[in-house]
Amino acid sequence: MIWKPNVTVASIVELDGKFLMVEEESPVGPVLNQPAGHLDPNESMENAVIRETLEETGYHFTPEVIIGSYLWHNTDNETTYYRSTYAGSVCNKEVSTELDEGIIRALWMSLDEIKANTDRLRSPIILESLNDYLSGVSYPLSIIKSYIK
Repeated sequence: MIWKPNVTVASIVELDGKFLMVEEESPVGPVLNQPAGHLDPNESMENAVIRETLEETGYHFTPEVIIGSYLWHNTDNETTYYRSTYAGSVCNKEVSTELDEGIIRALWMSLDEIKANTDRLRSPIILESLNDYLSGVSYPLSIIKSYIK
């Protein structure tokens, strides 16, 4: 058996002091997450975060920088995730109202609202990446090399 972590991407979008988040179904009930999802076959990381943000929020996302990559082992489902988090912007209105299966809604939350819901966050990576973003940590998109056509 070959072990491999699940490769995921997420986006951080800040607008008027609020962050774009999603409320989604999980085995333990509704949880909060950044727009995020799995890398598809033959897809670049950048294209994955653009696609996932649109599918989960209805907003077109333009990645501008990478905040970081995070490795997390979820002991609830014994799954390891390797997630790259991008920061960027979205167009000023939703372009799609049909969201991915399992997504309850997209919403804008202040950092205080996110922190007040720590027990509902899908993973600790959410606050960690937000703290990195707010501390000014960022890397150019070119740090991830892609050989996908």
